[in-house]
Amino acid sequence: MYKYLSILLCLTLLTGLACVKGQDSSGKSAIKEIDPSKPTNLYTQLNAGVEYQHEKNETLYGPRINVQYALNANNLILVEMLALRNSRTGRFGITDTRTRYFKILKRNISKKFIALGTLLDVTAPTGSFENGLGSSSWTLSAGTIFGLLLSKKLSLFPGLSYVHITKPASDKIPPLLKHAANGLGLQFNCSYRFNKTTFMFINPLPTFLHINGNWSSNWAAEFSLNKIVKPNKVKVNLGYNPNFTTGAYALRFGTTFFL
Repeated sequence: MYKYLSILLCLTLLTGLACVKGQDSSGKSAIKEIDPSKPTNLYTQLNAGVEYQHEKNETLYGPRINVQYALNANNLILVEMLALRNSRTGRFGITDTRTRYFKILKRNISKKFIALGTLLDVTAPTGSFENGLGSSSWTLSAGTIFGLLLSKKLSLFPGLSYVHITKPASDKIPPLLKHAANGLGLQFNCSYRFNKTTFMFINPLPTFLHINGNWSSNWAAEFSLNKIVKPNKVKVNLGYNPNFTTGAYALRFGTTFFL
C-alpha cells in the first residue's frame, strides 16, 4: 500500500513541477505576488498529499486531494476527497466527500477589519460506513467569517456557522441510535507569518450539537505549517488535526500548486 501511495505522490509532484516549468518558460510574470497566508485570499490551486488518521480502534491512511477553484477574487469552490485504507476492516476506498463555497462580501472595511464573508460547507456520505470509510450522514453548515488584522504578522479569522447533521442511513446502526443533530460550529483561525515564505494556521474548532434532546460538545483543532517553495507557484504544508473529545487525530503532508 505504501508503495502505491509513494508512486502517486511522486507522480503528482512531477506533474506539478512540470506545470511550473511550463508556466515559467511562457515568459509571463505575475502582476502581483499572491499571499496564501490569509484564508480570505482566494486562489485556484491543487493540493495533493497523504493523510494518516488514528482513532481508538482503527487507523486510516491514503492519498488526499484538495481542489480549489476561484470563480473570481471573491468566490471560491473547494472539493476535498480522500481514498483511505482502514486497518480494522482491511478495506480501501473513497471516504466522505467535502465541498465548500466561500464568498467574500466586503474587503478592507477598516485598517483592522479586513474582510467579511459567508461560507457553505457540505459533506456527502460517499464513503462506506460498513467498511469504516464513511459516516452515512450528510453534514451541512452555513455561516459567516470575519478577517481581522492584529499586526503585520498576525491575523485572525473567526467564524460562526449553523450545523445540521442528518440521521445515519446505514442499516448497521440500530434505529434507537439514529438521530439528526443541529447546533453551532465556531472557528478561531489564527494566521501567523514567521517570514515572507513561512506561515502557520492555528484553528480551534468547537462544535455544540443538540441531539435527541441533549446538548453535546466536540472540541477539535487544526494546525497547519506552510512553506512557500516557489512564490506564486508551489508551497508545501504539514498538518496536525486533533479531536480532543474523541482522542482521534490526523497527520497530513501535502504540496500545493497554484494554477
